[in-house]
Amino acid sequence: MKTNHFERFGVSSSVMIHASDVRKSYGSYEVLKGVNVSVPNGSVACIIGPSGSGKSTFLRCINHLEDINSGLLLVDGDFVGYRLKDDRLHELRASQICARRAEIGMVFQHFNLFPHMTVLENLMEAPVRVRGEKRAEARQHALELLRRVGLAEKASAYPRQLSGGQQQRVAIARALAMRPKVLLFDEPTSALDPELVGEVLSVMKDLARDGMTMVVVTHEIGFAREVADQLIFMDGGTVMEQGDPREMIANPKSPRTREFLAKVL
Repeated sequence: MKTNHFERFGVSSSVMIHASDVRKSYGSYEVLKGVNVSVPNGSVACIIGPSGSGKSTFLRCINHLEDINSGLLLVDGDFVGYRLKDDRLHELRASQICARRAEIGMVFQHFNLFPHMTVLENLMEAPVRVRGEKRAEARQHALELLRRVGLAEKASAYPRQLSGGQQQRVAIARALAMRPKVLLFDEPTSALDPELVGEVLSVMKDLARDGMTMVVVTHEIGFAREVADQLIFMDGGTVMEQGDPREMIANPKSPRTREFLAKVL
């Protein structure tokens, strides 16, 4: 039976991601200074802010690519890299962390596709090796996902034969191949030529309409305004302001949010 700590910590069962006073340091440098964020199941949260504000670090903490120094961070009611025993956190074995992380899809800025594998093989690799799916099942699911992102005809192509936008759509399909409960996006369009951004955002909009829980670190303010259920502005390792995207963009309450948006809009 799956562990669920939400009730223990007084968190609503409708929440997918819950972060309370999350702190992360590298030596004496504190990157996250007490982050508090709650993402309901089936919603989209967009995180904006200047470079060095801790956005990507927080995203990587969600799936335990970075461990936190203190605070509470739960995904679907459970810890990602730890187990709770006798009111103390104990780090899981690497294999257990990988199994838990498999439920959290991650799409990076620079695609990270395997260059020696075809598009189809890229999508099948993790489901077969990590989830133990039969190859025929993984192949069928992969082909369905490629159709979903508009790249069915590229199944036999190699990453080098694709445009940047196509590679990022493959990366999204690869993350979906693991049947995740939540998708994390770390500036997914920032490495793309401007004319290719729209095709990636279109796929992300479709995922949002289908009810996929997503946390998106982005500079695409228009996407946040249109798609996000909540907008989170980070600066200096803290959440300066969060709320309804349209309201925040039109009338930010924090002077720092106002200053930032004035520069990027």
